[in-house]
Amino acid sequence: MSESARVVELRKKHAALSAQVEQIQQAPGSDDLEIVELKKQKLRIKEEITRLSAV
Repeated sequence: MSESARVVELRKKHAALSAQVEQIQQAPGSDDLEIVELKKQKLRIKEEITRLSAV
């Protein structure tokens, strides 16, 4: 997989996680620990995108 294809894939994952976080936050009785974990995943993906884009 080329770097640009990897970045595109990572951006899709990041967007999917964002949508998932929003959905969970809007649900009554949302699980804060799950939200925190999803946000950590988003951050790791964003850092990877930044690293690959800088090359």
